[in-house]
Amino acid sequence: MPPDLRSPWKEFLEELDGLLGEPIELHCIGGFAVVAAYGLPRSTNDLDYFSLEPCNYARELQEMAGEGSPLARKHKVHVHHAAVATVPESYEERMTELFPGRFKNLRLFVLDPYDIVLSKLSRNHERDRQDVAYLAKTKNLDPNVLRERYEKELRTNLIGPPEQHDATLRFWLEAYFGEPNKK
Repeated sequence: MPPDLRSPWKEFLEELDGLLGEPIELHCIGGFAVVAAYGLPRSTNDLDYFSLEPCNYARELQEMAGEGSPLARKHKVHVHHAAVATVPESYEERMTELFPGRFKNLRLFVLDPYDIVLSKLSRNHERDRQDVAYLAKTKNLDPNVLRERYEKELRTNLIGPPEQHDATLRFWLEAYFGEPNKK
């Protein structure tokens, strides 16, 4: 069960829900997903989403709740379309709805923790590594599941040399999952 929705996100999302003229679904990634779904104790000022249904609502959503919008200025948080996101192929089968039934028109979905970890692989910034370490520790993730999804659903879809991503995953498995480095 996800943690309760806290301010300013509670007010922002409730107000956004009231502004929406039709139901929409956001597939969320990034810090908001880790905070809202898995309890990461840090703040984030953007809700990153990589998929929106219906997709023809993107411009309107950006005008309503994107960075610089009146709603964003009021609450000091915003939605952000992560135009480039690499996620495992079957992620949709494993998504979880955040706060089901809480909103009339807004439905938020998050990736399962393994898919969130893998979505952070190609960027690999410090904050991404902190999120991975948190999920590995608090969700008792199985390194074999992570490795299998990487091999079967993600590796061939990543941009850049596969060896670079392989090395990052090996490092994460050693540093955050306690596995010996198998070169």
